Amino acid sequence: MAATDLLSALLVIAGGFFLIVGGLGLVRLPDLFTRLHAAGVGDTLGVGLFVLGFMFLVDLGTVTVKLALVLLFLLLTGPVATHALAKAALHGGLRPIAAELPAPGSPSEVDPPWNT
Repeated sequence: MAATDLLSALLVIAGGFFLIVGGLGLVRLPDLFTRLHAAGVGDTLGVGLFVLGFMFLVDLGTVTVKLALVLLFLLLTGPVATHALAKAALHGGLRPIAAELPAPGSPSEVDPPWNT
């Protein structure tokens, strides 16, 4: 019984870590696309680990089946929603920051003075 409680606690702590890191990414990252990545990965992995940890706490039965269905729903809808938001932003004309930078070695890239 103690091993399942320890495993459950570790999964819930790991889920909390990913949710906190995803939240920090929402605040700290520079553009919409990197923020969507942080939110999508942090949310899907964090809540998934939470639900998995709760599945180890309850007895095998209808509650576990319901939690498994919630986990499946979250794993399917989270990435789809993130992809839909990113595609809508691209369709609306928003471009990632990396798309605005010149490619390394391209003629548009200005050589620094120490390379001349």
